[in-house]
Amino acid sequence: MLAKLTSKNQLTLPKSITAAVDAAEYFEVEARNGQIVLTPVRIQRGDAVRARLAELGLQEQDIADAVQWVRQPAAAGTSRTE
Repeated sequence: MLAKLTSKNQLTLPKSITAAVDAAEYFEVEARNGQIVLTPVRIQRGDAVRARLAELGLQEQDIADAVQWVRQPAAAGTSRTE
């Protein structure tokens, strides 16, 4: 089967192929001997959150600071989105 790579580096996998590997949502991608190898990966939600935080460059202290800020009572007549 053929799959076309778009100008945005996106690839649509044929349904019959994804069905053969239980239609995983995530794949480990590697180049091996001139081939692109996709391996289905089951990611736990916590792993996905940690990966996103790492991608954003957020550290544990950033999260603690945000939680502390949210827990502070808002001043009368103001909102946190201002």
